[in-house]
Amino acid sequence: MKFTLSWLRDWLDTDADPQSIADKLTAIGLEVEGIHNPAEALAAFRVAKVLTAEKHPQADKLQVLTVDDGSGEAIQVVCGAPNARAGMLGVFGPPGAYIPGSDLTLKVAAIRGVESRGMMCSARELELGEDHDGIIELPDDAPVGTAYIDYAGLNDPVFDVNVTPNRPDCLGIDGIARDLAAAGIGRFRPRASAALPGGFEPDPKVIVESGSGCYVFWRRVIRDVRNGPSPDWLQQRLKAVGLRPISALVDITNFFSIDQARPLHVYDVKKLKGHITARRARAGERFMALNDKEYEATPDDCVIADESGAIGFGGVIGGESTGVDENTTDVLLECAWFDPAAIAATGRRHGIVTDARARFERGIDPMKLSSAIEDAAQMIVELCGGEASEPRISGEFPAEGYPNRDNVVPYRPARLAALAGIDLPVDEQRAILGRLEFLALDPKDGESWLNKGQQQELVEKYDPASYWFVRAPTWRPDVDGEADIVEEIARIHGFEDLPSTPLERGDGVARPTATRTQLMERRLRRTAAARGLDEAVTWSFVSEKEAAAFGGGDWRIANPISEDMKVMRPSLLPGLISAAQRNLNRGASSVRLFEIGRRYLGDSEHATLGLLLTGDRTSRDWQTGKAQDFDAYDAKAEVLALLDAAGAPTANLQVFPDAGPTWHPGRSATLRLGPKTIVASFGELHPRLVAEHDAPGGTVAAEIYTDAIPAQRSAGRARQAYSPPALQSVVRDFAFVVPSDVSADALVRAVRGADKASITSARVFDRYLPKDGDLSLAIEVTLQPGDKSFTEAEIADISRRIVAAAEKLGAQLRS
Repeated sequence: MKFTLSWLRDWLDTDADPQSIADKLTAIGLEVEGIHNPAEALAAFRVAKVLTAEKHPQADKLQVLTVDDGSGEAIQVVCGAPNARAGMLGVFGPPGAYIPGSDLTLKVAAIRGVESRGMMCSARELELGEDHDGIIELPDDAPVGTAYIDYAGLNDPVFDVNVTPNRPDCLGIDGIARDLAAAGIGRFRPRASAALPGGFEPDPKVIVESGSGCYVFWRRVIRDVRNGPSPDWLQQRLKAVGLRPISALVDITNFFSIDQARPLHVYDVKKLKGHITARRARAGERFMALNDKEYEATPDDCVIADESGAIGFGGVIGGESTGVDENTTDVLLECAWFDPAAIAATGRRHGIVTDARARFERGIDPMKLSSAIEDAAQMIVELCGGEASEPRISGEFPAEGYPNRDNVVPYRPARLAALAGIDLPVDEQRAILGRLEFLALDPKDGESWLNKGQQQELVEKYDPASYWFVRAPTWRPDVDGEADIVEEIARIHGFEDLPSTPLERGDGVARPTATRTQLMERRLRRTAAARGLDEAVTWSFVSEKEAAAFGGGDWRIANPISEDMKVMRPSLLPGLISAAQRNLNRGASSVRLFEIGRRYLGDSEHATLGLLLTGDRTSRDWQTGKAQDFDAYDAKAEVLALLDAAGAPTANLQVFPDAGPTWHPGRSATLRLGPKTIVASFGELHPRLVAEHDAPGGTVAAEIYTDAIPAQRSAGRARQAYSPPALQSVVRDFAFVVPSDVSADALVRAVRGADKASITSARVFDRYLPKDGDLSLAIEVTLQPGDKSFTEAEIADISRRIVAAAEKLGAQLRS
């Protein structure tokens, strides 16, 4: 929700500065994401007078001007605007000023041999409009030398507020102003609606069908309007909050959507075919919407239709066929109230996001219909001329359910201290509720806004000595119980005053303990960070396309935030790929990320650690001196280190080639405990996946399936004392010529199995493949003596057994 300071002051009488307003908004639960003043970019521009205008000696379409910018100096400017002339006032930019519309910074320059020390600017060059036929012309009374942003009233900060879904009233500036006034920032300025006399019955008629999703449809027809551009003040306000001015009629409806959270719609009466009906769509109905997209409605959608068929989704978007344009003379103004659930479902079903949908689906004030249509009709007549009809209403609100126009909440003032820890006198609580326009009634009062039957029913059910009856205003559909009343009082009083009170520990409560999974994740997190990986936290939701690329998504979101978040992730890699790409786009040369989270597969969620390496390695190639890319072995090294930290039996892991369709078929593998239990997958991503998802080139990744790591067997919780071997170990190297179908892992396992009692480790430390010859693998074997040192004969015997074990696989000791 965006609004300007001047627009806020239409509803709020305050002299508070922008930062104080922003601080108070955040304090009362309306988080300000930013304050931006577009006028700051135009601070250098001044109101200036053209003293002389002479033809350029070297160019027919240029003039040489002398300009007075209030400094007392005549400044020479070369200008190509056809309307530039002596005596006119305009906007001057001196050298050093940045021209946003042209994306250039002014400097002293020679233009066709004549020096120019600045620029007289057009509206488009300052991004104040589309006019570029000439420079801005100001009235004769514009003060020369004044900053243009002050003269034009452009110095108007824009607030960007994150409105939570439970506060539909704050999608209007009036609702934000009301909250600020209640919190002590200024005084709220209610706006009285004056009835606009009507001279005729509105035609066409409107029919609201039961069960359509539309309950109430107010309408007025205004004849003989002129739908030209809206006035500058209205265009300026809409552009400040990010809306594009279209025409006076459309701009008026957009104004009320921001001003009062009240969406409106206008139809060109002459384009309508017969009467209007709010109903459920019929199978196969299609219409072209105002966003230039065609939609096929479903029987679950509420549509506004005429005799030709559907002409728009009610409360979501209107149709192109009945939209207003510069030729519109008669307009029908709609001010309706729709079922919020139906609006939300239609918007999600068709992927339509509009300001109207955002407000209707959260629940707008049902009692603002009559005043809104009067205000809007009044503005249309003032800006576009014409004659208004009588206002007429079709349909009615449901007898029960939402909207509850008489929302009464039984409230105990003592609950404030119990729930929020704030001890406020009852008079102060009542005063805060009153400032928010909540009406708090003591049940013992004789006269009230409750009817006698309702009052008697509440008094019989709730103790009059303990309870108040609080009626929430109609623009607060989120207030439902005592806790909501407590929240309202606490936030206006000040969340910063809530005491920090620790919970009492009951007798016999054990000390907090962490589960095995939690302890494992802590070790993994510390180890990954110690190895130079940065932790990432990414969304658990992915798009259908991303889910399909990583095995398919079994868990679908019933109410997704967007099309890119419809499926619970089957892998952690999509989020890490996106995070890596963002880092590289912002100048990172090397990205090393990991994330600990959950994958969501058909049976359940699975604890997983994902890691990704891309960009330059810190080491450089010893031959070229250039930075090296990561490869699958880097990912494998990280996986083995992390598995070791997690307590996995890494010595028993087997490497199986080809990790599946997500991975490169020749540069990936899995680590398994036996043929079925996959503990980790690692390697390069599949080239097809890299291309489809714009993954960084040279990316390697891995996933460790932590829920597949077996629990460690331990006789007790105490850590065993460190007991190093008493005797020095012996290291021997062996080089084998290996057949092409024998993996390095199989060779290492065979070597280690040659003498399990004496061989404590074996690893490949070199790989040699000549241009014309067989593959050679060099293995380092560590022998550990027990109670006595090895003799030369014992070492020779173990060596023979190692060679024999390798030969069983077809390997031969290299000569």
